[in-house]
Amino acid sequence: MSYNRHSFSGKKIDPPEIFANMNISELIDLFRNTGYNARRLAEAADIMKRMVESDATICLTIAGALTPIGFGKIISSMIDNGFVDWIVTTGANAYHDLHFAYDLPVRQGHFDVDDDILYSKQIVRIYDVYIKEYGTLQSQDTIIQKNIQNIYQNHIDLTNSSTADLSYLIGKEAAEKSKAPDKSFMVSAYKSNVPIYMPALSDSSIGLNMLPSMLDGKKAINPIKDIAESTAILWKSNVSGGLELGGGVPKNFFQQTGPALYQILKIKEGGHDFIIQLTDARPDTGGLSGATLQEGKSWGKIKTSHKGNVIVYGDTSVYFPILCSYLLSECKPRSKKQIYKKKDSWVEEMKTQYMKKNKTK
Repeated sequence: MSYNRHSFSGKKIDPPEIFANMNISELIDLFRNTGYNARRLAEAADIMKRMVESDATICLTIAGALTPIGFGKIISSMIDNGFVDWIVTTGANAYHDLHFAYDLPVRQGHFDVDDDILYSKQIVRIYDVYIKEYGTLQSQDTIIQKNIQNIYQNHIDLTNSSTADLSYLIGKEAAEKSKAPDKSFMVSAYKSNVPIYMPALSDSSIGLNMLPSMLDGKKAINPIKDIAESTAILWKSNVSGGLELGGGVPKNFFQQTGPALYQILKIKEGGHDFIIQLTDARPDTGGLSGATLQEGKSWGKIKTSHKGNVIVYGDTSVYFPILCSYLLSECKPRSKKQIYKKKDSWVEEMKTQYMKKNKTK
């Protein structure tokens, strides 16, 4: 903000007009002239636009159950327009996203139910969303386990792979074999070479589906390679930004790239230029999900606590589509950075820089 925060010099609030058939830009402009989280959402929209126009490398982090309500296709639109360059997600969101690609049933249900009865009917519930145990979950499990078997049969060394490599291979399989690949962000990411990291892989159904292979003697995934690759992305980015949907592991994994460079490798300071978070988590409990973005400055996660960041408090399922629609309305598509193709060479460059600096000590 350009005005003095401790003076009476802010923009005058003049009650805005609302009218029929407002477009998304007009709605955001209405929010911009008000207060509370409406104003914060307008600020987030402005920051998102600046991210795109500054050619920032943009990360989308996904926590909470967003793909079960069909948001994978919204994420795909962001990828297809070049507004998302890399993704950090829970494994659960990647797993449930694939239901739509493979045309496995997910239905609207109800939140006020007897879950013992649902269990007896083999219906799994995510608040007011219903998923079939056999028609959906176990069918999806079979597909993923076959994907993993194919990876081993093709002699791909997962012990030297990141979760982005696993995501790429799963997205490739869905692109080639699913009924509705256009409904999956995993497929869009594969086609656009957008790496998808699942740092909490073992806390998800995709991780669970790797258990049979492990018991069969197969080895899988190097989680530290996730750290190396994500850190290299920030290292190579002239401008870096992120849109965090919820908090959790994806939020921290994205933000920890700053301390990885500054605190651990000691080859670059600064952290990220822009961060927006949409969350309902509180900051006063000490948890990472609710930690303010400004607090992250003390860790070297962001460049400054004074600008370029905002938390919008409330329901991500409401705010995220509004932000996406605004961005699609206001910004032209960008050229895709295709980071997946570059990440391995970036890690090698970063390694060379780190080793060179260490030898000079």
